[in-house]
Amino acid sequence: MNYLKSFLPWIAFAIVSTLTEWRWSALIGLALAASVLLLERRCGKAWDTLFIEVSAVSFFALLAIWSFADPTSPAKDYVGALTDLWLALTSWGSIAVRRPFTLGIAKTMVPPEIAATAVFRKVNVVITAVWAASFTVAGMAEALLFHFAPHATVALVVLKVLGFAVPISFTIRYPRVVRARAQQTA
Repeated sequence: MNYLKSFLPWIAFAIVSTLTEWRWSALIGLALAASVLLLERRCGKAWDTLFIEVSAVSFFALLAIWSFADPTSPAKDYVGALTDLWLALTSWGSIAVRRPFTLGIAKTMVPPEIAATAVFRKVNVVITAVWAASFTVAGMAEALLFHFAPHATVALVVLKVLGFAVPISFTIRYPRVVRARAQQTA
């Protein structure tokens, strides 16, 4: 699953940030994100398949700068929500610039004649929108939990898992549904 590899720095950061101070977890996130991006580029991946990886490097670089510039910032308590909200912004932004982040990845998994179709593009807009909506809802819910119930660790973990599990499941199933519908009408 190519999507999961793209999110490894984010998932690792979510775990590491519970174990250490936000400055160090930001640096670890940056190191992981930069490593993934460099490895993917060395493997010949095109930039349009690395939207999330580039976003991760940007986010963790900004977070690292912020965390060292203001280590006692109240924002440190909301970093978990900020990661999801950044991913939401990245996802919505990729749709807004007409480059849904899933498109580049999905193009590597299908023949060029399928990747060139309007249906393929529409499927990827829908899939990216589901990722964006999931990150938006998870980020907002996490921010509320961090504010009103900061020790509700189980609820936070559930939100983080659902924030990824729902769009992963949709990403797997939705193309199958579209294919099945197309075969029925053909």
